Amino acid sequence: MDLDFFYDFVCPYAYLASTGVEALAARTGARLVWRPFLLGGVFRALGTADDPNRALHPARARYNLLDMHRWAEHRAVPFRMPPGHPRRTVLALRAALAAGDAALPAASQAIYRAYWAEGRDVEDPAVVAGALSAAGLDGPALVARAPDLKDELFRRTGEAVAAGVFGAPAFVVAGQLFWGQDRMDFAEAALLAHRKGIGS
Repeated sequence: MDLDFFYDFVCPYAYLASTGVEALAARTGARLVWRPFLLGGVFRALGTADDPNRALHPARARYNLLDMHRWAEHRAVPFRMPPGHPRRTVLALRAALAAGDAALPAASQAIYRAYWAEGRDVEDPAVVAGALSAAGLDGPALVARAPDLKDELFRRTGEAVAAGVFGAPAFVVAGQLFWGQDRMDFAEAALLAHRKGIGS
């Protein structure tokens, strides 16, 4: 059974999900499929604002930031709000895709660490290249190839829309959509049910 993990590096909750999704897949015996997409492209396809958070009341925005820190503490992972957030993630997403499917998990985790654990600017090609190189990949080569992945990122964003994704992170199990890193338990339950033959 596949566990499809839809994500964009710009989303802090997708980062939090990324720190636990591999363990979830291991517990359930699922095949984890990393599915990067451009969140802004999904928003545009659905006719919503590119950054809905800009319209948040200040009290809600303060709470959201506190909530992120609480979840990071709960998951025992580093978290810092990157200066200038939200940053454009087109380069980072394309560079990760350039790594190929086999290296996509390592590339994605490296970029997530750079952005959300270290607070670095993933619009900067040197930052992206350095993060990928630190993961044992050829960072400069992947950044150089990133422009060639424009159509691939567009295609994958379209796949997210077709799957019913409207935000990040999202998980799909046998056609069921679960949105938000706080819904990972539900995705896990669906995987276990299918493993036992309940949902097949």
